[in-house]
Amino acid sequence: MEPNSENSVADATLLIRSECWEELRPLLKDLHPADIAELIESTPESLRAGVFDLLDDETKADVLSELDDAVEEELLEALTPEKISDIVEEMAPDDAADVLGEMDADRSESILNLMDREDSEDVRELLAFDEETAGGIMTTDFVAMSSHKTARDALEYIGSLELDEPLHSTYVIDNDGKLLGYVQIWKMLKAGNRDRTLDELAEAEAIFARTDTDQEEVARLMSKYDMNSLPVLDADGRLVGRVTIDDVVDVLQEEASEDIFKLAGSSDEELEYSSPFQASRARLPWLLITLGTGLVTSMILKAFMHSISTMEVLALSFFVPIVMAMGGNTGIQSSTLIIRGLAIGSFSGRNLYRVFLREIMTGMLMGGICGTAIGLWAAFIIGDGTAYPPAVLGLAVGLALFSAMMFAATFGAFAPLLLNRCKFDPAVASGPFVTASNDIIALLIYYGIIVLMLPAAG
Repeated sequence: MEPNSENSVADATLLIRSECWEELRPLLKDLHPADIAELIESTPESLRAGVFDLLDDETKADVLSELDDAVEEELLEALTPEKISDIVEEMAPDDAADVLGEMDADRSESILNLMDREDSEDVRELLAFDEETAGGIMTTDFVAMSSHKTARDALEYIGSLELDEPLHSTYVIDNDGKLLGYVQIWKMLKAGNRDRTLDELAEAEAIFARTDTDQEEVARLMSKYDMNSLPVLDADGRLVGRVTIDDVVDVLQEEASEDIFKLAGSSDEELEYSSPFQASRARLPWLLITLGTGLVTSMILKAFMHSISTMEVLALSFFVPIVMAMGGNTGIQSSTLIIRGLAIGSFSGRNLYRVFLREIMTGMLMGGICGTAIGLWAAFIIGDGTAYPPAVLGLAVGLALFSAMMFAATFGAFAPLLLNRCKFDPAVASGPFVTASNDIIALLIYYGIIVLMLPAAG
């Protein structure tokens, strides 16, 4: 944000607090829609509608596209269907579909009936697709021309249009509407190309999405091939829309936010909750899993206490939190790396196998280093006074940590791979799921090694 814009936002904030609406109106005209959206979101709820009402329909459309869903819903709730139809007609078809898709079916239908026929047909077409597919995020704002048309014809046609999205190229289609390729606008602008046909200038378009392609795959394709827009084809291969880069940025932000919440055992829907009971309902399932883990570990500890003397139990209990924490952190590191790789499509075939083996070897190496360190420290801090030599106790602790970390790295990598193979979201394999599993296994490994080693050493 430029310094002048920051000053304008600060001035606008003061005017809103004073409810000086007439002084605020000209100030809003100089602000970017994203800045206005941020200003509205930071405004007290009772004053938001007053700020929004000062904007013209075109600016309202741009601001709605930038607003948080909860604030957008709140502002639209106060408007009549007639007013909403005027605003969404100013929006790009995909943005209009996003707005209407969040409403109940009856209200959405009443607004569509009030809209211009051509605009409403475009929006209805988009609403028919799953919102998390290429069809759901595409726009029908694109230019497609027959292959026999010249570059001059295409430029004249483009110049006559009022497009809501940036345009970098023209798609070339056959008589059945099937995609043949594309021609970038800069190429058509060259004087020597003006009278050449689009068929002569076209580059073959091998990269596209189907209407049912998942939005994450769309984002991966556009990122991999550095594309500003991606053509979308229907089941018959006809061009029906394109996904633009601004929509992909939204998808990446949405998917990243969703995965971050899953890491914490929660949901992004929680941002919209105002009740502590709703928030508790969203978080409790994972916390109950963690509680269950604690109950299991307490049973393991109780069983262990009957295996060796009280003094050894006391001495070795010093290291239980360390073993559990190191195992949990190692598992989270491995699962996060694998989940990220799956999300961006960087793992496949033999590469996937190599990454899995690398995680096992990494777990062994880190476990060896950390196990040696904690073993030496355990031998030193326990000292004399137990039935077993300190060196034996230190070796048991070090070997247990090594085994726990190696298992955690292996399980942390394997769990998301297995879930992905079974067509489940691998992100659920992270956070509380990996931590809870690793805690139980780490404790079993720790006490199992100690119970096996100490009687033998005695």
